[in-house]
Amino acid sequence: MDSQCSSSVGNINSTHISARIESYEGEKKCISDVRRTFCLFVTFDLLFVTLLWIIELNVNGGIQEQLRKEVLEYNYHKSFFDIFLLAVFRFAALILAYAVCKLRHWWAIAITTAITTGFLIVKVVVSKLLSQGAFGYLLPIVSFILAWIETWLLDFKVLPQEAGDEIRHLSVQNALDREPLLYPGPVSEGQFYSPPESMADSDEDLDDKHDLEKPIV
Repeated sequence: MDSQCSSSVGNINSTHISARIESYEGEKKCISDVRRTFCLFVTFDLLFVTLLWIIELNVNGGIQEQLRKEVLEYNYHKSFFDIFLLAVFRFAALILAYAVCKLRHWWAIAITTAITTGFLIVKVVVSKLLSQGAFGYLLPIVSFILAWIETWLLDFKVLPQEAGDEIRHLSVQNALDREPLLYPGPVSEGQFYSPPESMADSDEDLDDKHDLEKPIV
């Protein structure tokens, strides 16, 4: 009975651990939840900067006219088109690195953040964006903040959590490999066999002793 119980417990635990490993391997083949959140935030970065740029085009005299001025007649000192292109560059590089190639290192986000930071600082110092109203402040600041939030999210959330999941997966897999050593084997019935107690004094022995003890006349 004990051997059957231990065997059933071992089978249940083995099935549970195997299911966890299979689910983790299936998750590795696609994309983890925290990495998916990061990719969504990168997409939000592009969409938000694009929305602000479109609003800026409408405020300053209409989309078509402003597109002609900022794109066809591009001027580094006055145009916001390069800030939009910077957001497109961040989106393309980060999605390619961390969603398509599933990179597990920080060098891609370091390159995009460094390029974004350097370009925006030079743009604000050299150009005349600050004299063009609120959007001259808003677009560079928003782009700068979003780029650094992406860096923080990847470096402090995505990579550490995926590394922890990898360590837990390896520990579970090692436990599954050692599983036959953890459960006792079937118990032999001979180990618990004890012969039945024999009757020390049977009825015949008692009669013989009684006859011997009778006095001889």
